[in-house]
Amino acid sequence: MRGMRVDERGGGSVGALAVLVVLGAVAVVGVLGNREPEVDLTTLVTSSTHATIPDAPLDPQPFAGTGGVVVHPRTETAVHTAPDGDAFAKIAPTQFGPTWLPVVQQADGWVRVLLPSKPNRSTGWLPEEDLDRATSPYLIRVHTGSRTIELFRQGRPVGVWKAGVGARKTPTPPGRTFLLGSIIDQKRSASPVVLPLGAHSPTLDTFGGGPGTVAIHGWPDPDVFGAAISAGCVRVPKKALTELQKVPLGTLVLIDSK
Repeated sequence: MRGMRVDERGGGSVGALAVLVVLGAVAVVGVLGNREPEVDLTTLVTSSTHATIPDAPLDPQPFAGTGGVVVHPRTETAVHTAPDGDAFAKIAPTQFGPTWLPVVQQADGWVRVLLPSKPNRSTGWLPEEDLDRATSPYLIRVHTGSRTIELFRQGRPVGVWKAGVGARKTPTPPGRTFLLGSIIDQKRSASPVVLPLGAHSPTLDTFGGGPGTVAIHGWPDPDVFGAAISAGCVRVPKKALTELQKVPLGTLVLIDSK
């Protein structure tokens, strides 16, 4: 909680806050203590693609759009269950590059964001005073039914492409998530460019030595585009990947079964 701090400047009653309730001529005297101590960040688990945080509140509207607002924690910041609620995790300013998170709800001085940790659709509240704020004009939509991916800029279509999505036993998880990072690794022969999302395989705890993070990436064999064939990732053609690399981190990604 953010409390008020009373400045104590002398003797007598100066250090007390006197609250006079005039109804019935009842006087109540109380004392405001110092501001509550800051959250001890060392006791909190970091919300990252490697973490599982069971106490995280889940997204109440997992298929809704947003206004495009994204936020970046300037320093390691506590994540709360509600505005002025308990801290249950912390978020670092960098993960796959700068950490940018989409805002899904706002309250006075607080924003609710999607988190990169398990379970899927995890959210948390951050105090606005600790954040940089921006707006992404982009939206990415993945449709596992038609096996397509769409990219929009300022509500206008940039392109639509056939995509390879998760197989029946390793599905691409539905719901809203976000572009968590952008990686270029020439050692990855299938796709040097990988765009990790803030979502995870619902059936695999690990994949390729990693934590089962779902990503958008390319693929050398065009036969996969339009097929339900992957371990949960979204495989896209080269043209699509080129356009998606222009999208800023934190941009909303909506995955549905259409």
